[in-house]
Amino acid sequence: MIIQRWQAPLNLTQLQARLILENEGLEPYEEVFGPHEKIREHKHPFSEVRVVISGEMLFNISGNQFSLRPGDRVEVPANTKHSHSIMGGTPCCCVCAERII
Repeated sequence: MIIQRWQAPLNLTQLQARLILENEGLEPYEEVFGPHEKIREHKHPFSEVRVVISGEMLFNISGNQFSLRPGDRVEVPANTKHSHSIMGGTPCCCVCAERII
């Protein structure tokens, strides 16, 4: 798993996140989760790349928990069990992509 924390003083926009992922040769799409929504443990046959645009998400990868805030990015390796839940009372918007290895 690779976690990148957003360090810039300005917030990352959805368009900027999409352009970053497109420049990596990926096909980004948007996911929006409701307040307190939980996604149960699952895995994919591809690496999942996720950038949080707004809201806050608590991620669990193989027992390691960490929160993602606006601008933060995580890349979950293929076939790695993971789950996540939305923190707080606001929706969470993410730009995601699948990296086929």
